[in-house]
Amino acid sequence: MQSVTPHPHARTVHHWISLGRYHPYLAAAGGDESKACELYEWSVALTGASFEAFHYVEVVTRNAIDREMRAHLNEPGRGIPWFLLTVSGKRQVQDGIDRNVSEVRARLRREHSQKETRDQIIAGLSFGFWVSMLGSEHEQLWREALHRAFPYSSGKRHDVASAMNALRVFRNRLAHHDSLLATDVPFRLSQMIDVVAWADPDAARWLRRIERVTEVHRLRPAARNDTVVVPARNAWGLYQSTRAYVCQAGRSFQPVDHLAFYSQRQILPEVPKILFRLDNVDWTVGEVNRLRATGERRDALLADIIEVSRKQGWTEGRYQVFGLTAPGSAGHLTLPTPIPHHSRGRGSAFTQGQRYVVRDRLRRARSTADL
Repeated sequence: MQSVTPHPHARTVHHWISLGRYHPYLAAAGGDESKACELYEWSVALTGASFEAFHYVEVVTRNAIDREMRAHLNEPGRGIPWFLLTVSGKRQVQDGIDRNVSEVRARLRREHSQKETRDQIIAGLSFGFWVSMLGSEHEQLWREALHRAFPYSSGKRHDVASAMNALRVFRNRLAHHDSLLATDVPFRLSQMIDVVAWADPDAARWLRRIERVTEVHRLRPAARNDTVVVPARNAWGLYQSTRAYVCQAGRSFQPVDHLAFYSQRQILPEVPKILFRLDNVDWTVGEVNRLRATGERRDALLADIIEVSRKQGWTEGRYQVFGLTAPGSAGHLTLPTPIPHHSRGRGSAFTQGQRYVVRDRLRRARSTADL
């Protein structure tokens, strides 16, 4: 369906934006040029709102790390900024720190006639630098000092480092003005809030109160594929016993509200709503004990999922988890019958990894051809 009111620049936007960059918006809008323009404007607005939220993440985390490094290397007593001292006994690691600091100092000297200040250097170090301070080469430093920068985290360096690195990648997408159509921005916002909360829960409450990402994301002008269909395999049995879907850590998903299961050439009738999504979850008995000790309802649910799955043969490692609704719950969709997939032949399965559809079409579909 074409837009009721044509966008004033729908016919001229091709002169300003390359076809390669603009094509995903045109495809998502079903060829409607006016809707494509609106989608592009929405994506730019969402990028801006995400950058705003990221400001808080970057400032809070770098200040937390800086605070603990200053204390750890006794900067007040020595009178020398910690980043000019020896941070690591590993030559390659120390060279990397020195190089980053030197590059920032050189840039500041080019931009300002006066001598650079300590605060200018700290602010000038990239987010990637602060993420690198949490790398595996700094495990000992984490145990001695940097764990105190995130006192409300699990206490595991890997958990904090993984979340920070995922946000670094997301920040790079924002900085390069990449399309956000296939990016689960609400999930990245959730990660931002989590990381800030690990440093200080009050700062996270501040971010949650002022962020605009949620509202801008809600205003997406064109319908989107809001349901992901995944192969059932072992996933269906786990869902039946835990109301969860578990897959490999780091697997990318588009922003979706529901999850459906595909098994034996049909989409199964139960289409649960996604309640939460967590990535890089430690699948160990120790993590189960830690989660139960927090007293939080979601942590208790996650502990149950890990315990049940381990009894079903899931091994230790790190996984991604979707908490899902049970049949009859608010937002849960139960189809009257399974949706058959009639295509035959090699490679003809409806999905072997994941595939996205519109939930309302699931309600009406007689076969997967209708999706």
